Amino acid sequence: MADRILGYSIAELCLEDRERRLALTQYAQPAIYFVNALAGMALEQEGFAADFVAGHSLGEYNALFASSVYDFQTGLRIVKKRGELMGTVNGGGMLAVIGLDRVSVGRALEQLEIADVDVANHNSARQLVLSGERDSLDRFGHHAMTLEGVRCVPLNVSAAFHSRYMRKIADEFAGFIQAIRFNPPKCPIISNVTGRVLQHAEIQALLSRQIYSPVRWFDSMNYLLQAGVGRIREAGTGQVLTGLWREIEAEYTPPTSVPQSPAGLALNAQTLGCSDFRRRYGLRFAYIAGAMFRGIGSTAMVSKMAQAGMLGFFGAGGLSAERIEQAILRLKVALPADAKWGMNLLHAPEDVGREQAAVDLYLKHDVRYVEAAGYLRMTAPLIEFRFKHMEQDDQGRAQPLRHVVAKVSRPEIARQFLQPAPAALVDKLLQEGRLSPAEAELARSHPVCDALCLEADSGGHTDGGNLNVLLPQMMILRDQVMSEHGYPYRIAVGAAGGIGTPHAAMSAFVMGADFIVTGSINQCSPQADTSDSVKDMLSEVEVQDTAYAPAGDMFELGARVQVLKKGTLFSARGNKLHQLYKQCNSLDEIDGKTRASIEKFYFNRSFEQVWEETHSYFASLGKHDEIEKATRDPKHKMALVFRWYFAHSIRLAVNGETADRANYQVHCGPALGAFNSVVRGTPLQDWRKRHVDSIALWLMAETASLINQRLSAFSHV
Repeated sequence: MADRILGYSIAELCLEDRERRLALTQYAQPAIYFVNALAGMALEQEGFAADFVAGHSLGEYNALFASSVYDFQTGLRIVKKRGELMGTVNGGGMLAVIGLDRVSVGRALEQLEIADVDVANHNSARQLVLSGERDSLDRFGHHAMTLEGVRCVPLNVSAAFHSRYMRKIADEFAGFIQAIRFNPPKCPIISNVTGRVLQHAEIQALLSRQIYSPVRWFDSMNYLLQAGVGRIREAGTGQVLTGLWREIEAEYTPPTSVPQSPAGLALNAQTLGCSDFRRRYGLRFAYIAGAMFRGIGSTAMVSKMAQAGMLGFFGAGGLSAERIEQAILRLKVALPADAKWGMNLLHAPEDVGREQAAVDLYLKHDVRYVEAAGYLRMTAPLIEFRFKHMEQDDQGRAQPLRHVVAKVSRPEIARQFLQPAPAALVDKLLQEGRLSPAEAELARSHPVCDALCLEADSGGHTDGGNLNVLLPQMMILRDQVMSEHGYPYRIAVGAAGGIGTPHAAMSAFVMGADFIVTGSINQCSPQADTSDSVKDMLSEVEVQDTAYAPAGDMFELGARVQVLKKGTLFSARGNKLHQLYKQCNSLDEIDGKTRASIEKFYFNRSFEQVWEETHSYFASLGKHDEIEKATRDPKHKMALVFRWYFAHSIRLAVNGETADRANYQVHCGPALGAFNSVVRGTPLQDWRKRHVDSIALWLMAETASLINQRLSAFSHV
């Protein structure tokens, strides 16, 4: 295949080169691309799958091939043209400078009054390559070699590559690749030109710019370190890039001061948030994937997060004890003993037994982390989980074995979590033998939670709060309560709701959030345990495509959930049912036309059939009191019939019953619309590539980079 494209034998060129053509760039470039491609394919055959790909100079074309931006043949044709064009340029040269940093090189060029030399490669902190007129390179080299620890090595090239002198052929090359169709990358590619992830829409422009722009390898490797990359595999001959990686990695220590230039880095993905929170929770990143009920926040999602050094919560809400235990066992088998993962603990005011059953399972299987959500008041099961097996060290300091992340949206609920457990509940647990005297004593003097998460305008249950208003208030409240009680450790305060872009995450961290929690953006991922039909719909959401509807589990109270509006009628129909509930005292008071519409379009069955299903459900659970109450109270019966629709609409969505898509209930906030907009044209546009750990690493790395940019801009004001 290569022979046909090139018009000569690639094997003869690489293995024999009797005519010594490899010294010419028009032959060397296709040969390098060819050998690198074979090496990359060999890695794939070994089962190696990269999270990111990067290539140095010509190697970037192999990175594009590895990420399926084009096929092998297309890549070879492009490289052949690139080599031919670059081979037409004569004059000038390149000089490797080892032992000087970029600032020192720039200062030396200025002192020597050399204006016709550019930095072609920034390979590491103290390894650069200069490109330009040979006389000027020689003059710089003679000067630099007089400095201690500096070496200069002229490169065997025919022209001043990656410099201003290649601008003309770059324009010709741009015309050539204009007609080539590039596929969206299957995994992120780090661009030589920007040192950041290459966006699909900018591939053509940046490939032509790469010919005359410096190779920002040092910035590229710093970006990967910032994104949490800890291991690399080099494809091709030699280990030059591996050596550069090790050098950069060994010296990588994020500075704590404000950066003095746009290239400086003050923060990275691993230093965002609170270091004490990361340490106590055993995490690499101050990032949590929140639970999504009925197992949509799946074991696969939790496992992915744990393996990436982040925390994920399984969506246990609404599941039977049997399903919850199966999930726990699956996680314990899939993950090492020291992995960090957690379960959702949902307040159940109408069914305390369900909450207690979940806690019994969590204690039985030694679950260490829970996300406590939906609480209006503290409960005995929650207190038992928090303080069971809590001990004191030799200095009298408590050693929490179990961690509670409390999701709240109201200050009065937050205060309950921040304070010690209510005395009445502690006494009850002590009398029942569920807490020991020592554990009960600790419960009287330590907070119910050790991390508080402020949930603003989110998908699912929401009070529609404003993060900018509530987060500072929660931090002030935390400080007040800690001062009142003199706790021995700091309670972390995190942010959730509306976080789907680097700008939103930046806002939370800059305001002082110790960690962030994401939700809606994770539902549109391969790991979310919902239907492909739902994910297809979610991947097209814009910020305006959500609405509020009644919450089925708190239908009578008028609590709200935020749901997907685009492509469904659930929000309108749910609100209609709640309006009827407020207006009518029984199903019989609903007019015939409205009733017929509900039975045909909402329920797809009669009110009587819905009541039969509801009656059977409560009977199977042994909840005969609910049945008796509904028999006595027609309005309560109406509420139960309407609540059936809310459970039914969730099942339709999770099961992907496309014939009844209009009734899908999909919890979703506008954060997903913002995320969709930001990742459009990138590998994350396709939800099948939106693995939850990839989303998290991308979001944290881009947030750190964005904060650094803003700090740098402020430092120059």
